[in-house]
Amino acid sequence: MVNQWKWVNQFQPQTLYMATILCYVDAVFGLLFGFVATSVLAGLITIAALAAGGFGIANEKKWGYAVAVGGAILQVVMLFAVYGVGVLTSLAVISFLFDAALVALLLHPMSREYQRIWFK
Repeated sequence: MVNQWKWVNQFQPQTLYMATILCYVDAVFGLLFGFVATSVLAGLITIAALAAGGFGIANEKKWGYAVAVGGAILQVVMLFAVYGVGVLTSLAVISFLFDAALVALLLHPMSREYQRIWFK
């Protein structure tokens, strides 16, 4: 029997494929090295949203896309909540750049159009 679940889907547009991988990477790094958040609960919700969202996107689920977008935006909001605009002048700028890239990949017109047409 073939496994019907996918972890990544290389047949999706490049923007969604890279967003899926970045969701997983952000979730794993958040677990291994900690996360920037206003509370532990917010950090754990963000990690769970990114991991579940990446899995949902790989399996072309509308809920997965919505959860990934929510988790990615929450991650950027948490960075600004903790550092303020100082995030742009601190070492956290590297984290901010990856988080902003994830939001950009997810909200790219190609990603939005593909998920609108093909996701179930």
